[in-house]
Amino acid sequence: MRGYFNGRDRISATAKSQTLEQIFKTALTVVVVEIVVMMYGTNVKIMAAGANLATTLSVLLSFGYLALYYKLYKRKPKKPLRRIKQESAISIVKKIIWVSFPIAISAIMSTLNKNVDSMTVIRILKEAFNMPENQAILQYGILSGKVDTLITLPLSFNVAFSTALVPTISAAIAVGDKKGASRRISFSMLLTMIIGLPFTFGMAVFAQPILNLVFPNATSGAVLLQLSAFTIVFSVLAQTANGALQGMGRIMVPAVSGFVGLVVKIISNIALIPIIGVNGAAIGSSLNNVVVFLVSYMVLKKTLKLNLKTKKFIIKPVIATFIMSVSSYVLYTILTGMIAEKISTIIAILFAVIIYILAVIALKIFTKEEMLMIPYGSKLCKMLERLGIY
Repeated sequence: MRGYFNGRDRISATAKSQTLEQIFKTALTVVVVEIVVMMYGTNVKIMAAGANLATTLSVLLSFGYLALYYKLYKRKPKKPLRRIKQESAISIVKKIIWVSFPIAISAIMSTLNKNVDSMTVIRILKEAFNMPENQAILQYGILSGKVDTLITLPLSFNVAFSTALVPTISAAIAVGDKKGASRRISFSMLLTMIIGLPFTFGMAVFAQPILNLVFPNATSGAVLLQLSAFTIVFSVLAQTANGALQGMGRIMVPAVSGFVGLVVKIISNIALIPIIGVNGAAIGSSLNNVVVFLVSYMVLKKTLKLNLKTKKFIIKPVIATFIMSVSSYVLYTILTGMIAEKISTIIAILFAVIIYILAVIALKIFTKEEMLMIPYGSKLCKMLERLGIY
């Protein structure tokens, strides 16, 4: 169904369904596991089954959204499809396979990356530290069940940009508009950085309060979350870079970068887990995402000239993130001594969002032209002009 809507140039349906799937997965995992704990206690196997059930339910709910969207979409008048030169069925199938095979390989690389931890963490912990199996399983469960669930949430917010980028870049390249393609990719990379950085620093700074809030019956894993948080910014950047490469027809590059990252992940796990325990797996994931991004980005930059200046792309977003992190943590510290910790955490996070948006605006990270490319950007631009900021 997502493919159908992509073909109909309704990218928003695909992006929204993927975003909803991740939100449902995160929320339902917490709810279902909490219910399991209340009913059966901290039985690891039943808790894991509950987490898997939550994943299944999130996919069903996402499908339900697409089915409802399709039902409403059928009633609306549709643009006629652009007439193209008629081709034989065999020719069309060959093209589909040629495009889909590398993309499928990229998806497999992503899945294998997750399986590396399941194949190495428990075994190495048992062998290197003489750790009992149930303790090793518990350590792996913290990594895969709690930490991975939290750090994959930002990907759902960025997936809309990476998904929408593919047909946009393809259309620009098809008509020879390399300048337009470069402008769109540069803006998408900047927007991805703006999304990824606050999640990275926010989860690193508020690791323990977030775990206390989301997993009140199992709050361990703060250090793991802090180490894993640094994968976020590189994973979302890699997601956007790979979307741009696929739109440009460089569909093998994401598969190659994924394979290189997989090799780095395996080596890192084998080398680091025997020394620093399960934290080595978190560092391995960070290194994996750094490598995947760098490989894809270097090919992207070599293929197309990008306008990503260091001050605009790195320095200003880092300053905005630093302002957000310090001010929100100070507020959290003050509130914790006055009200309940969970309420303090929620208020501090909401405050962080507001401060970050204001910092991004004050630092003028986006130009007027870029502001107009953001949803509701024209209204926001007019308001900022009245305030004398732009």
